[in-house]
Amino acid sequence: MKKFLLKGILHDRGRSLVPVFVVAIGALLTVFLYSWVTGAMGDSIEMSSNFNTGDVKVMTRAYAAEADQIPNDLAILGAGRITEQLKNRWPDMDWVARIRFGALADFPDREGLTRGQGPVAGWAIDLLSANTKEPSRFNLPGAIVRGAMPSQSRECLISEELASRFDVKPGDSFTLFGTTMEGGFSFTNYIVSGTLKFGSAGLDRGAVILDIRDARSAFCMDDAAGEILGYLPVSYYDHKMAVAVQSRFNADIKEFAPDEEKMFEPVMLTLKEQSGMAELVDYSKAISAMLIFIFVAAMAIVLWNAGLLGGLRRYTEFGVRIALGEDKGHIYRSLLWEAVMIGCIGSLAGTAAGVALVYALNVKGFDMSGYMQNATILMPSVIRPAITPVVYYIGFIPGVFSMLLGNALAGAGIYRRETARLFNELEV
Repeated sequence: MKKFLLKGILHDRGRSLVPVFVVAIGALLTVFLYSWVTGAMGDSIEMSSNFNTGDVKVMTRAYAAEADQIPNDLAILGAGRITEQLKNRWPDMDWVARIRFGALADFPDREGLTRGQGPVAGWAIDLLSANTKEPSRFNLPGAIVRGAMPSQSRECLISEELASRFDVKPGDSFTLFGTTMEGGFSFTNYIVSGTLKFGSAGLDRGAVILDIRDARSAFCMDDAAGEILGYLPVSYYDHKMAVAVQSRFNADIKEFAPDEEKMFEPVMLTLKEQSGMAELVDYSKAISAMLIFIFVAAMAIVLWNAGLLGGLRRYTEFGVRIALGEDKGHIYRSLLWEAVMIGCIGSLAGTAAGVALVYALNVKGFDMSGYMQNATILMPSVIRPAITPVVYYIGFIPGVFSMLLGNALAGAGIYRRETARLFNELEV
């Protein structure tokens, strides 16, 4: 029977083409919306992870208590040894040491006198190692407006807005006034190798990116780091995986720092425990779930109605089949099987088209920088839909089940058809 029904669907296009097309459109839109919402929310969290929090972060207990103030006098000592231990314990994760700092940038005139000064927020990351992933994590190559990436010590990147404010161009030098780990003053000259535009107002006002070896030399932080960040081997933040890593680390703290006082012991925090990220993670999940539920429900109603109307239009056909002696239960089951087949064909076509669209937009993305000029939180300027395993089956939820439900309700009328009434209808 199923083979016969499938042949009927494929050959009788006048009856099956419109339902298959409606199901395909519903599946395509469902796949696209899910990917878009997941990507937009996930990219915001991922950007915060890349710049500030990591998926997990190791700090001293004292540093963690005052992390918003970036207290480098409470930084981790022996950061190289601890980073190697972390890599050995979790080799599938990427572990990086960083130093964050606030400082004053002094830009000289042609005679070497102060032309202007401005506060800056800095990141010291691994820029010059051969296999470092930090430049791509910060999207530095794509964010460069003028100049190029640093190629040697004492070269740095600054934000384009900061450079424009003080009329600085690549090749110019400036002095960075900061404080050392011991609380003394630090005065270090750097050369601007390039300028950056991240597309986030919070970063573009006054960002400076240094190589971590230069920062350690400038701030007297030999083999020290304010933070050691860990990145999970997944596309988007996985809280359960992060908690598993955190629990194991915090249970074995003495293995990583056996001789440290309690306040200087390293402690690991997950992304969700930092900088108000718990609210953002929970909010993004709630918004994603709500939007997806609303859209899937709306598509389900549309496809339900399509199945219902399709079944109602065939009441005369059902009556004729009953008059010829076909069992009502057999007719009803054939209607349901037909709905499942139409739903599967349409959902498969719609999902294939939706996944292709998602892949295409994921490569190019959608530039939202024009809408984020005054943004105060870390948001990516280019939004890309997410490619997750869910996109391969979410389109089948409204496509198959709603079509099946609509036909099931419409088919209930089969059991109310009476042969006597049928002949009256046929005579008319």
